[in-house]
Amino acid sequence: MNKTSKSKRRQESSDETPARERILEAAFAAFVKNGYATTSTLEIATRARVSKRELYALFGNKQKMLIACISGRAKRFDVPADLPALRDRETLEQVLASFGTKLVSEVSDPTVIAVFRLAIAEAVQAPEVARALNSIGREASRAALRKIMAEAAAAGLLTGHPAELAGQFAGLLWRDLMVSLLLGVAERPNPREITERAREAAAAFLQLHPLPNDAPGAQRQRQRVRN
Repeated sequence: MNKTSKSKRRQESSDETPARERILEAAFAAFVKNGYATTSTLEIATRARVSKRELYALFGNKQKMLIACISGRAKRFDVPADLPALRDRETLEQVLASFGTKLVSEVSDPTVIAVFRLAIAEAVQAPEVARALNSIGREASRAALRKIMAEAAAAGLLTGHPAELAGQFAGLLWRDLMVSLLLGVAERPNPREITERAREAAAAFLQLHPLPNDAPGAQRQRQRVRN
């Protein structure tokens, strides 16, 4: 098969991809390569092989494309509906370690790091990039972690404000990894390293927050020990 035929087949296969998906992929690639402020809707439409009319019909404007790009990635941080009931500290530690593993795995992905770098680079010319990333992308993971902390507090396994507890765990989880990734001075950790990091963070967090002596969870845990 000659190069022309191969190119034609790739084109036909690509054209079968829904226009919305092609536009988002093209927009993200253009934003990362050229910057949000200097990327035109015409360039995005050309990359996606759609007309500007179709692009505007699906998204309205460039900012909505940006928000859609970030929102799609933010959905990865939802707490699963089948989260185990937090009845004891062992389960809480497992849930925190599992969530931490997922969070670091997703955020350390090169494409996500590229979004953070884009937000930093465009902080002056296009502050809406940073606002969208903070309010949609980062808030998704923070809200999910706050939910875990709130459920743990309701079960008597922790004391404190869920937002503060979530921030403490996140600090133990990330340490200086995020800054190092953004600067390009550290490689993305492998799955084993990510899992170990999350387990250590969960264990350290619970050591900082001993089980309240008078909480229902403490009573249940002491009862299991006696039995």
